[in-house]
Amino acid sequence: MATLVSGFVAAGVVAGAGTATAAEMTQSQGGATATIGGLKTYGAAVVHADGGDQEVSAGLFEMSVEGGGTLQTYCVDLYNPTQRDARYHETPWSGTSLGANRDAGRIRWILQNSYPQVNDLASLAHKAGIDGGLTEQDAAAGTQVAIWRYSDSAAVDAVDPRAERLADYLQKAARPVAEPRASLSLDVPAVSGRPGELLGPVTVHTEATAVTVTPPPNAATSGIRIVGKDGRVVTSAADGSQLFFDVPADALPGSAELTVQASTSVPVGRAFTSESRSQTQILAGSSESTVSATASAAWAKQGALPALSAAKDCAKSGVDLTAVNRGDEAFVFELMGADHAVPAGASRTVTIPLQEDQAYDFTIAGPQGVDYRFTGVVDCRTQADETAGLTTQTLSEPSPATVGGVSTESGVDLAATGGAGTTPLIAGTAIGLVIIGGAALVLIGRKDARPHD
Repeated sequence: MATLVSGFVAAGVVAGAGTATAAEMTQSQGGATATIGGLKTYGAAVVHADGGDQEVSAGLFEMSVEGGGTLQTYCVDLYNPTQRDARYHETPWSGTSLGANRDAGRIRWILQNSYPQVNDLASLAHKAGIDGGLTEQDAAAGTQVAIWRYSDSAAVDAVDPRAERLADYLQKAARPVAEPRASLSLDVPAVSGRPGELLGPVTVHTEATAVTVTPPPNAATSGIRIVGKDGRVVTSAADGSQLFFDVPADALPGSAELTVQASTSVPVGRAFTSESRSQTQILAGSSESTVSATASAAWAKQGALPALSAAKDCAKSGVDLTAVNRGDEAFVFELMGADHAVPAGASRTVTIPLQEDQAYDFTIAGPQGVDYRFTGVVDCRTQADETAGLTTQTLSEPSPATVGGVSTESGVDLAATGGAGTTPLIAGTAIGLVIIGGAALVLIGRKDARPHD
């Protein structure tokens, strides 16, 4: 039966009887994974709220990409804190507050038409009608302020007059632009079928010119191959390529994963969300960076054959779990106290409702000894509404250090937020969210039957 566990830290994933040796499949959205550092190029801004005005730092963050590469990002989540060294993943807008923000496309326009994409600051100043030019700090601060006005509906102004003039120009000039494609993703992330068949297709979507395909680690001994539509082994792919798992006809019930990897620039406007409660970022610039994605396959000669995938759905304030059953028996599992059945040859999507800022960690046990594990944090809303009525710190008061942050001599905590000094704005909210959303959700799905030989 599905189990809800309350507590500040998950105790781990509880497996059902007989699943100790099950293979575990942990999925991700695909794309770039990076660790956030701190603000690198920034100026000052003032957030106006009911309790007073608060001076904050506004500008560009820098992220280090796993496998190589550097990203520059702006904040689209002003009232949430930033955790230094938090790990981030490239994420579709639908998995962030941008998915429900009708002005998200205008934010992308700002990114495409301002610093650092436009690094000719004299030209940018001329377009904005600014006399005397712009410094990099002015350009970064003005760009961030314009973004906050759309991402958080914030009443915020840049302190420097030139940065403020740029922010006004960008806000007024912005036009809707479509969401960019992922740097690298696989559709679908999980497949299933019978031994002796080609399991798939798994379609590659990427901005990269070439992608390396890595077969399962035990491919040499298991006989499992990664092939194209023609059945030939593939070691590289491109956008639109279809990949298949070629499983020997005499293979015992089991599972395997393939990995694709490339080096490419991540498209401007891609969102990045963290594994912890750290504010959502949006990409402003990218070096050549390592991106990757995985897909899994499960097989057996008879019985239910589920392929499971999950994705955050901010429109529904939860996580969508999709089960596709390629078998000849129904796949039955329990989730949130309810039974769910996916008939043979059918698919079903179940939404797991979660609280804002709630961590989740759940596993669905499949009938072939395959456990599908899904983890993450729901961060679908900016907290502007929740800060109303909080006592904010005035500009004349010293700025306190934030727990876990690094205070500079000026008192501005660069790790606290995209507007680094907004600690007084968010402190009460953050404490409440830790209590409400800090609990991790642990859900266990039941196997419908013993594994078939």
